[in-house]
Amino acid sequence: MGTSPCCADDANVKKGPCTPEEDQKLVDCINKHGHGSWRALPKLAGLNRCGKSCRLRWTNYLRPDIKRGKFSEEAERVIINPHAVLGSKWSKIVTHLPGITDNEI
Repeated sequence: MGTSPCCADDANVKKGPCTPEEDQKLVDCINKHGHGSWRALPKLAGLNRCGKSCRLRWTNYLRPDIKRGKFSEEAERVIINPHAVLGSKWSKIVTHLPGITDNEI
């Protein structure tokens, strides 16, 4: 039951760090076509990656609205106070911080 893995049996799929050229292809493709189907996106972008790899790269590193750098004092409060109550539930805490992913906390 469920869906088959996107690339579990594909030995030709590239693994490891993305190159700047791959990142640019991914950004260009998403800007042009959107990201409706993550499984179809790598082929559309001319990448030899699986859809999951592209989705994670976009979501955690390449999205233009991701904020980088030091947290403001307000952002630190938004992180520290819920952490005291929720513990390490980063995916819930990060919902209160627009532009921040749970990979960045």
